[in-house]
Amino acid sequence: MTNVHQITTDSSEEGILVITINRPQRKNAVDSLTAELLYHAILGFEDDPKQKVCVLVGAGGTFCAGADLHGVAQANHDKPAANLQPVDGRNLGPMGPSRMMVKKPVICAVSGYAVAGGLELSLLADMRVVEEDAVFGVFCRRWGVPLIDGGTVRLQAIVGLGRALDMILTGRPVGAQEALAMGLASRVVPKGESLKEAITLAKQLIAFPELCLNTDRQSCYYSAYDASSFDDAMKQEFNTGQKVISKEAIAGAARFSGGSGRHGKFDNSKM
Repeated sequence: MTNVHQITTDSSEEGILVITINRPQRKNAVDSLTAELLYHAILGFEDDPKQKVCVLVGAGGTFCAGADLHGVAQANHDKPAANLQPVDGRNLGPMGPSRMMVKKPVICAVSGYAVAGGLELSLLADMRVVEEDAVFGVFCRRWGVPLIDGGTVRLQAIVGLGRALDMILTGRPVGAQEALAMGLASRVVPKGESLKEAITLAKQLIAFPELCLNTDRQSCYYSAYDASSFDDAMKQEFNTGQKVISKEAIAGAARFSGGSGRHGKFDNSKM
């Protein structure tokens, strides 16, 4: 385990990197230093071939209360901080890695509040494992702080335009069960169980052939954000998927033909 105070990382589970936002005294609100540390932790995850899935969590029973408004109130508008520069590809964003489309799966373990920039940060993940008393919301609506970390971009892609606008315009709190119904939460678990369940889910993902999983994942994101048309999305899906066939699919089909995985069983899925 490494500890840089505001951000800690733990790779004790094989293939899984747990990144923890560690500012419980601020409800894990993100200041400029924390944003930079989180950004580099995600880049490190991407660059490490041993790490297959990232689990993002907040310390002390809260996921993240958003940007640290104490820091925002003291901001020097003549010299913006490093995390407040214009978008330039995958550069550092206000909450850290929020401008990135992370190259490998990310699961958020959400406890307590995931609000304002914390909501935006949770949207970076492919799945959100949410505790039963957790709350999402655009709470920054009250203070005139805009969504500049992908909230208006990712939220509507995940829950649909109508539900996204309901959350964004009203700033109202959204509980775990409503979040599950709208697709914002992927799983709802008892209080205190989100990290454990997220790691269990990560282990399930690691059990699958990696190239195929990541190729299908990337195709979903391409279709959601980058495709110019249905035809473009279909072509991209076929062209990238075709490259997986010789590397994983033929061997997988042979294992099925030999008797593995019948009746929907998910054991022995590894290549």
